[in-house]
Amino acid sequence: MGTFRSAALAALTLTIGGLTIGGGLFTAQAADDIVIAHVYGKTGPLEAYAKQSHTGLMMGLEYATNGTMEIDGKKIVVIEKDTQLKPDIGKAALAEAFGDDDAVLAVGPVSSGVALAMAPVAEEYEKILLVEPAVADSITGENWNRYIFRTGRNSSQDAISNAVALGKPGVKIATLAQDYAFGRDGVAAFKEALKSTGAELVFEEYVPTDTQDFTASAQRIFDAMKDQDGRKFLFVIWAGGNNPIGKIQAMDPSRFGVEIATGGNILAAMKAFKALPGMEGATYYYYEIPKNQINDWLVKEHQARFNEPPDFFTAGGMAAGIAVVEAIKKAGSTDTEDLIATMEGMEFATPKGKMMFRPEDHQALQSMYHFKIKVDPDVEWGIPELVKELTIEDMDIPVRNQ
Repeated sequence: MGTFRSAALAALTLTIGGLTIGGGLFTAQAADDIVIAHVYGKTGPLEAYAKQSHTGLMMGLEYATNGTMEIDGKKIVVIEKDTQLKPDIGKAALAEAFGDDDAVLAVGPVSSGVALAMAPVAEEYEKILLVEPAVADSITGENWNRYIFRTGRNSSQDAISNAVALGKPGVKIATLAQDYAFGRDGVAAFKEALKSTGAELVFEEYVPTDTQDFTASAQRIFDAMKDQDGRKFLFVIWAGGNNPIGKIQAMDPSRFGVEIATGGNILAAMKAFKALPGMEGATYYYYEIPKNQINDWLVKEHQARFNEPPDFFTAGGMAAGIAVVEAIKKAGSTDTEDLIATMEGMEFATPKGKMMFRPEDHQALQSMYHFKIKVDPDVEWGIPELVKELTIEDMDIPVRNQ
């Protein structure tokens, strides 16, 4: 160990009179507390995702401990660290959590680029990083190590479920995605998933994450698609603000026979879906879709506490919280090797139903949901009405770390 420690201390700590103040919550801790670090992008363009993820994590810990926030009599202490969506800060924050705060494991981050930077830190400190909600395949693929587990869905799960929803013989598809790991991995997985459907990916467009004006990108897409035969889709893969769907829809892609399609998103982003009745895609979560006891509790409690339903990433955070508690209970230990042995192949219940950590890459296999947008004038967003639940058995998710 030690490669990341100096960077961590330089970036994140200030020592005053022998008292070290880090990037997390400064609270007194007992020697036998179970310290869990939530290392995630609390500030920046994915702040809404981060807030949901943390709310879900805390509700998951609460649910799994029957409200005690204890495991076998030991108090759970959650410390928060802000990556600011910057890989170097994420790396330093995780090193501080493991090296100075004695966190037994960490959850996070939001950004795929930050997660890829944090993965080697988990390996160096030999402690688990439970990735939630970063999506890129490479996190549990080529950049994976044995200390990485993920409750969040990966790009392949997004891609395969959306390929099932859109892919049919003769269909032509263009993609628009952000030019970083999330977008690139998402398009690569989607392209591969389409091969068995008879559909064809004919054009790929990538733009910076902070793009505001999509006119030039839309024109390139329309030029590539206008002379294509058959049913035509523009499939958008996007995270955070500046979602281009509304802006591109305003350019009237129907002039060229192009329909917009995308996966699920947070409720605020799905307001744009009201202009797209009948649009099909696949989503990770929508609060009205899963029918199980845990989701019933989440919806009821979230509505009572926050006067709104749980959102896309709230469910993911809750799944992570439940997984942490179940792993520690079943292992009877917070030792990393005991946790790894327990978590490989572990099945656990979540707001989405059953998840299972695949032993080969520690990716949580889980259901996805094929939807069709329904518009209700009394609801602010387009409602993703369930067409079909795609279960673990319905999707052959590639193992990409071999």
